[in-house]
Amino acid sequence: MAPHALEPEDRQRDADFNKAYHGTTAQKGSGWRSMFGKSGEAYQLASDDYWRHWDEKAAADETPEVRAARREQYASLTRQYYNLATDLYENGWGQSFHFCRFAYGEPFLQAIARHEHYLAHQIGIREDMRVLDVGCGVGGPAREIAKFTGAKIVGLNNNDYQVDRATQYAAKEGLSHLLSFVKGDFMQMEFPDNSFDAVYAIEATVHAPSLEDIYREIYRVLKPGGVFGVYEWLMKDQYDNDNPQHRAIRLGIEQGDGISNMEKIAVALEAMQAAGFVLELHEDLSDRPDRRPWYWPLAGDFQYMDSVWDFPAVLRMTKIGRSSVHRVLGVCERFGLIPRGTQKAADSLALAADSLVAGGEQKLFTPMYLMVARKPAV
Repeated sequence: MAPHALEPEDRQRDADFNKAYHGTTAQKGSGWRSMFGKSGEAYQLASDDYWRHWDEKAAADETPEVRAARREQYASLTRQYYNLATDLYENGWGQSFHFCRFAYGEPFLQAIARHEHYLAHQIGIREDMRVLDVGCGVGGPAREIAKFTGAKIVGLNNNDYQVDRATQYAAKEGLSHLLSFVKGDFMQMEFPDNSFDAVYAIEATVHAPSLEDIYREIYRVLKPGGVFGVYEWLMKDQYDNDNPQHRAIRLGIEQGDGISNMEKIAVALEAMQAAGFVLELHEDLSDRPDRRPWYWPLAGDFQYMDSVWDFPAVLRMTKIGRSSVHRVLGVCERFGLIPRGTQKAADSLALAADSLVAGGEQKLFTPMYLMVARKPAV
């Protein structure tokens, strides 16, 4: 298969936009404070750039040409999505932007950390390794895996604001000697061949326009004998693109999560092997018989509560919780405290949540297809 065309990078443009829009808000720490003090004009530019890919492009009217156009601008689509959504993610979910499995009575943040530990364990990350985190977000998983293993981790991210946030959090936790974060497109990394002992990606390579191409690029920077582990977002075998309801669920996930092109499990397995990897382990962890499913924090269903401490997490995703957030953001927009359009971005995340829950309940989608693969030693 011919490599997918790469979107040209413009680091100076991205840095200038980051300064114009986010200003110094990356240094404000976690919480709602980081949402205030941003440029409304720059926000509108990011919003327009993102929503042109989705507005008036319903699932019923989707064509191969529309999907191809999104793949051609995969990098800018994802970068602008995270310009709009990063603060909402941090305030609503935490600093590790991924799902996880839940043991009985396990608190949310503990489950998130265990999911990260499990991947590091399966890969075999150790203290003497140099490791690449592909699509590192604001560095939550990198910080946790560095503390768990002692490895030196380089986080790669195509969004300047997230790189700034990740760098700040690492310094705050005294982890700068183990962690570094760099700006770059994971489809065209600047690292030399054979640079890393191990590579991992947690729900990030779904943003690639081609799984085979991103896996080939990871293969290139991985040392011979090194291991790549990934939690991949994939549509399951039951997904039927000719089914309007299935297609609407898939498009709702893509739109609400900044994804240009989601694939099925078979495509990912074929891509891993085509890239040259020897697949050592693959499993859909969402099929494990857990009492609480991976999507329970999004469902707003009190049946999933194991303790009173789960009440806030469930309440925020109920109709009352969502409508309250919608109204608060609307008031903040009206008084100019946050950029106009923030409410629309939050509503899109709510649509994504509904689509993710529907995809999980109907066994159409998984956010945790685990693949562990090795680059041959010779």
